[in-house]
Amino acid sequence: MTTGNAPYVPPGTGWPEDPATPATPVAHDAAEVRDLAAGADGLPELCARQSVCRACDRLVAWRERVAVERRRAFAAEEYWGRPVAGWGDGAPAVMIVGLAPAAHGGNRTGRIFTGDRSGDWLFASLHRTGLAALPTSERAGDGQRLLGARMAATVRCAPPGNKPTPAERDACLPWLAREIAAIVPHVRCYVVLGGFGWQGLWPALRQAGYALPRPRPKFGHGVEVEVGTPPGGPDGPVTVLGCYHPSQQNTFTGRVTAAMLDGVLARARELGGLPAPAAGQGPA
Repeated sequence: MTTGNAPYVPPGTGWPEDPATPATPVAHDAAEVRDLAAGADGLPELCARQSVCRACDRLVAWRERVAVERRRAFAAEEYWGRPVAGWGDGAPAVMIVGLAPAAHGGNRTGRIFTGDRSGDWLFASLHRTGLAALPTSERAGDGQRLLGARMAATVRCAPPGNKPTPAERDACLPWLAREIAAIVPHVRCYVVLGGFGWQGLWPALRQAGYALPRPRPKFGHGVEVEVGTPPGGPDGPVTVLGCYHPSQQNTFTGRVTAAMLDGVLARARELGGLPAPAAGQGPA
């Protein structure tokens, strides 16, 4: 499959794991996002609709510009250039929520948290803690699988400067809220990467029916907050865990270490009731 100089991969043209088809409806503004998220028939259709959204003009222009101009290291590669949908287990015990795709990561590969330094750290830790089948995630279709886990971003398009606006976050909220509502029966733990993701998750949990503490708890690494499970949720508590984002700045400065990341994800696996990693794979 090739797109030549097109600014994005057209849906249904053969990109691995592309959830959409040419018939998938497209949201062009925030109102259409709300309608299409609410009307999606199941998680696969919801992800398909996420992956073709064009609701935010600034984000659409940026993600497609990057997909054409590209970074020198990836100049010969085709870029996904579309929103990056939620990905992983359809009935997860652990849900991982971050900020947004990276311009030359998920915006290039078509999979969230894949193809950049942050993703390298995250997937290595997920593998060590028994939540991913492989220690690396190069691109969609590479054989990677999440084990009892799922991941998504509060904003589905790569933003300029890695900084979406509050309005863009709000426009994207129905995608996340509807995705969370679809997995409520299974999730026992939410892991939130970074403060922006922390801010974006709480409204989605509220819309999905969770009873939330007031005032909103402050973000911090290793912070644990129990939330009230909505009807149809699992027996017992559901926990939200805070985790510093494994950005290059955080990992270079030591604000986040591999041990810190492993500690949060191992705790999430424990809270999710998932099995420990195989012998020799990583921390128990």
